[in-house]
Amino acid sequence: MTRLYADLKPRLAVAPMMDWTDRHCRYFHRLLAPSALLYTEMVVADAAIHGERERLLGFSPDEHPVALQLGGSEPAKLAEAARIGEGFGYDEINLNVGCPSDRVQSGTFGACLMKAPALVADCVAAMKVAVAIPVTVKCRIGVDEQDPEAALSALAGAVFDAGADALWVHARKAWLEGLSPKENREIPPLDHGRVHRLQAEFPNRFIGVNGGIATVNQVLDALNHVDGVMLGRAAYHEPAVLFAIEKALAGNPPGEPDFDAIVAAMTRHAAAHVAGGGRVGHVTRHMLGLFHGRPGARRWRQMLTEGAARNDADAGVIARAYAAVRPALATAAA
Repeated sequence: MTRLYADLKPRLAVAPMMDWTDRHCRYFHRLLAPSALLYTEMVVADAAIHGERERLLGFSPDEHPVALQLGGSEPAKLAEAARIGEGFGYDEINLNVGCPSDRVQSGTFGACLMKAPALVADCVAAMKVAVAIPVTVKCRIGVDEQDPEAALSALAGAVFDAGADALWVHARKAWLEGLSPKENREIPPLDHGRVHRLQAEFPNRFIGVNGGIATVNQVLDALNHVDGVMLGRAAYHEPAVLFAIEKALAGNPPGEPDFDAIVAAMTRHAAAHVAGGGRVGHVTRHMLGLFHGRPGARRWRQMLTEGAARNDADAGVIARAYAAVRPALATAAA
């Protein structure tokens, strides 16, 4: 196995989330979690090959370690897209075998590939030949009427035999018909125990769990059974939890992030984005949950949302919103 998984053991990761984990979101999460493994949104292999690569694949060096998630089912195309991703400097290439959206199904990839472990293995093998960085897979425990005991073991065995460096498992089934993508993230019951059993079945392989994990204690409990934990919506809606988890993993007592430094860094990041022709809302939309559960959280969300909606909005909206809530935060911390 490569160093990223053999030695560093990235125990904490932030899941790839469509429309959420873009470069601005990842830059923000990196400020809160210096060591977590961050993932891009899924990029279809054809888009990586033929699309606007800088827009689709560009990222800040500050985001490392960061993984590119690819969608597709044609080994040759995935190998080419993986080579392109490695050329951009990504630390890992991940294959999406878990997304249940109609658009993904129509392309014959994503969660429907749970039904084709041999094809997934061919895709992994092709990417492993193409790149020197880790190649990993993110999947579900099964789809539709599959038995998760048999389906997940079959997929894991196939991809590990093909050389996969890690398998990240969203601990729910996906229903390809009858449930929307949103419902597929919430309605199928969680079965972390199935992922725990998979780790026991493959004790020398890196297996991480995703789905329904939102707190420090849940992360620590999960790591008693698997090698890694991946947060999704919790990391997005309550991003400061990433800071708390990293502190706990390092054996340090809990504390508050350096909000002054984080806000200052994001203000600079937003200013650079606006100077390059972007809108400040592209950045601020990912920051709405920064003060979740803390005094001033509602005011912060309101000021960022309303301020970023103005035609003349600039990075100053972040500083103004923070100035409005900082006294309440300081009082609470005293």
